[in-house]
Amino acid sequence: MAISFNSIVLNAVSKSPRLFPKFTRRDAITFVGASTRNLSSVGDVSEYQFDEFHDDNKEIKKDGALREALSQLAGDFGRESMLSVQRFFRSRHTPVISTGSIKLDLALGIGGLPKGRMVEIYGQEASGKTTLALHIIKEAQKRGVLINIPAGNSLYLIANMKTGYCAYFDVENAMDPSLAEAIGVNTQNLLISLPDCAENLLCAVDTLTKSGSVDVIVVDSDLHLYFAFWSVVCTCWRRSVSMACYASFHSVAALVPQCEIDGSVGDNKRDVQARIMTQALRKISSSLCHSKTLILFLNQVRYNSKQGQAFGHMDEVTCGGNALKFYSAIRLRMIRTGLLKNEDKVTGLGVCVQVVKNKLAPVMQKAELGIQFGRGFCRESEVLELACEYGIINKEGINYYIEGKIFSGKQEAERYLAKKDGVLENIAMALRTILFERKM
Repeated sequence: MAISFNSIVLNAVSKSPRLFPKFTRRDAITFVGASTRNLSSVGDVSEYQFDEFHDDNKEIKKDGALREALSQLAGDFGRESMLSVQRFFRSRHTPVISTGSIKLDLALGIGGLPKGRMVEIYGQEASGKTTLALHIIKEAQKRGVLINIPAGNSLYLIANMKTGYCAYFDVENAMDPSLAEAIGVNTQNLLISLPDCAENLLCAVDTLTKSGSVDVIVVDSDLHLYFAFWSVVCTCWRRSVSMACYASFHSVAALVPQCEIDGSVGDNKRDVQARIMTQALRKISSSLCHSKTLILFLNQVRYNSKQGQAFGHMDEVTCGGNALKFYSAIRLRMIRTGLLKNEDKVTGLGVCVQVVKNKLAPVMQKAELGIQFGRGFCRESEVLELACEYGIINKEGINYYIEGKIFSGKQEAERYLAKKDGVLENIAMALRTILFERKM
């Protein structure tokens, strides 16, 4: 009797339900797992072997072998290029320098800016970038020690004092010494440089970084820019052009290489600028691996419109390309939010600092700050606000209780803290203990 192949298959399926079992939605996961299990090379669960407990003798031998391998690497490639184990060589926490603002330190997540890294601070003109840099220098000088370094040709040092060593490359001539002293910067022990071209500036930054003796290096410019004015003057001088000219430039978004200064005004040197920036930052980044220097680049923004976007849409871009974005560990964006007024008189600016990039803590945090003209950050205002929030200062209605004294209104309490520096410092130290040391 002839039996078809289809009937044999149907009979086999009906008599062997385990080949194609019926399953509901609840059993779907179990069935998929069983099917996947059949594809494994292990035939039975008993073939799995649990990892054995660590033996102390074996661990000692492994540590000894690891140290021997590290010593061999140190001999072959140098001690600075060898591998390291966290528990052997380095501390757990990254050393930081405070920004001078408790709110901003809290937004950064680590209590300040990390040493041994590059940080970019960018924003529109007159948004407080230079003020923030001066406050960082002030905090670095407070933590410093006595260091003696001879000054070079382009760097001049007036006096050596027991303070942190900082360098300021004032490319766009934006720093006001009187403002720096009002903020609290020790200008008598501040290295100041006025470089003549981009190559000299970046080489000086790399040399100071390799020395390891400078705590903070600030490049205050449109991304280490230089005046286009000098390019015009040098060109006219070389051509012996006899002319009377008057030029007034705030800053131009162009890093001026030496070849551009030597060439004509109309020469196209855009590729040279990008190549210098990429090479210099790569070299500086390598030097930072063996240094504890904090490098700050102050940059401005431009607005570009792209094809295919809506009419009127402008993208905010920073000057100098993408090299600094890549090498920066932290990027801070500063925005003007309003004006600070006392009655009808404008006394300062309100700014918002946004953490756009952060390799050491959560990103996209914000800090609302106030900047008083001629003084810097409104430190007493933020200290009073945070002290009330964390219970250091008692507040009932509009009254503030500070050291047994009652102050009616926020302005009266802020004026008292501004006059009493000792009281303000004690409250700030108590806040830092609560906010930062408790997290360590």
